[in-house]
Amino acid sequence: MRESEEAFDPRGAVEAPAWHRGPGVVVEDTGPARFVPKIHGAFDPDRAFERVRWMEAQYRAPGNDDYEAAMDRLIEELEAHGFVADGGSSDATGPGDSKRDRTLELRVIETPVDLPAWNPISGSLTLEEADGEIHLLHGFDDVAETDRTMLPINGPAGDVSGPIALSLDDLRPGDVLVTEVRLPQVVRRAEARGAVAVVSSSLGSYNVDPTGADRHLDAIQYRQLHTVPGIPVCQISQRSLEVITAATARGGAQLHLKVEVEFAQRPLRTLVAVVVGRSKGNEVMGISAHLHEPGANDNSSGVATLMECAVLLADGIKDGSLRRPDRSIAFIWGHEFQQTAAFLDNTERTVVAGISADMTGESLERTGAIALLERMPDPGALITLPPDEHSAWGAGDVTEDKLVPSGLAVIARCAMIDVGLGEGGWESADHPWEGGSDHDVYLAEGVPAVLFWHFTDFAYHTSLDRLEMVDPLEMRRMGSAILGTAMAVAAANPGDLDRYVRSVEVERSVRVKAAREAFELDTAQQWESWSNGARSWLRRLCLGLTEDEAEPFIGR
Repeated sequence: MRESEEAFDPRGAVEAPAWHRGPGVVVEDTGPARFVPKIHGAFDPDRAFERVRWMEAQYRAPGNDDYEAAMDRLIEELEAHGFVADGGSSDATGPGDSKRDRTLELRVIETPVDLPAWNPISGSLTLEEADGEIHLLHGFDDVAETDRTMLPINGPAGDVSGPIALSLDDLRPGDVLVTEVRLPQVVRRAEARGAVAVVSSSLGSYNVDPTGADRHLDAIQYRQLHTVPGIPVCQISQRSLEVITAATARGGAQLHLKVEVEFAQRPLRTLVAVVVGRSKGNEVMGISAHLHEPGANDNSSGVATLMECAVLLADGIKDGSLRRPDRSIAFIWGHEFQQTAAFLDNTERTVVAGISADMTGESLERTGAIALLERMPDPGALITLPPDEHSAWGAGDVTEDKLVPSGLAVIARCAMIDVGLGEGGWESADHPWEGGSDHDVYLAEGVPAVLFWHFTDFAYHTSLDRLEMVDPLEMRRMGSAILGTAMAVAAANPGDLDRYVRSVEVERSVRVKAAREAFELDTAQQWESWSNGARSWLRRLCLGLTEDEAEPFIGR
């Protein structure tokens, strides 16, 4: 049992600042604050933005030509900053191994895959009315063009024409089905009924323009199919759906869909760059940013942010501005979910914690999205009470047995607030676990993990997620929080513990009070137990104790 709330005096604690939704933290120059100012100063937003500029002009599908080109470009940049395969070589020497320096490791992991890599070449959808008038609704001849997302990943080639059916009930053999239903839910049924193609205008509820304007009406949803259908398919905008619906009402209209794609069989590559720890190199902190998906924010910004973190850390260690952390830090790029699984399956190090870096660059002004920290499953994921709110992504499916206490979210929250304090404010929030990115892979293996991301971004997974939606200064803020968290874990020391323990107590007080006010007494007790477990985890991390030695304790 801890000290009573009345007896607890959180010295140095702050209320959650007005610009951060969530519990407050204790503000001191320990934990992430030891690293955030240096990272923020070294992070080059222009260099990071140039990476986004190049990457978002590609259509990166798992293992396709653009994915491979991006992977090669990342390898080239890492090598330029001293990362070399098998640990690299330098003038440093080691026993029995001259001119070897195993402090900046670079590795490519190849994984066999069932589906071949998919390469889009061109696509067009035209509407021909009864009077012979032809309208080009969507089309591209270069993957850098906006309409490229009309072709979902793994959609087949084809050149078909047919009358328009606006529902499955009205569909006749030879028709083109036009629907608002998501392609994966309808394409097999349409194919079985004789459709020659399926055209979908599906769009998420979170894709509505938050400014009240109608930019979303021109958005084409990005999709990925997990099998290759037998008929060509495409996505269209809501505005194009209106044009098709009106033409169908006039009678005699047809659609012509032409798709050119190529398939190539090759293994899927995952890239892992490791800054080897100084004294506990066999323990590692993993940070994952997925390379596939064509968007500028999702996830060119995450890839570019993580690359900037990797190179500034390597450069800082070399020039002495940053100290090599005790534990190793692994920077991971590849296919979402599979990259982290490949890393976990192919490392001999003990993975102590994980971060997913996804959608790190959203411009608040242009997308409406704020910076978010998604915690691992905790009692707030079972019963959500103020100050918690779920994002528009929605609550994940959590059971009580999934609540494994950890202090990682406390460290990450400290990092976000440290960044915000240095910036004079940063609109951000933390929220309960929802799932849907690489943090889930870490969690499934019993590794504490969090997600740094942005939502609701109305351009998310659409053709509108282009360079103009990216704020390079937001990438710097997110990169500083991400690497600040990683460094705080990798270089944790006894001097950090007091800040973390008192920050846990700040959160405990907020959570238990909210639960009691809502008459959720079971939730209050769950937060008491979680807080005790978080303190124990943080003591193990900072003091190097065993689990038995780090049992929750009274006082400091």
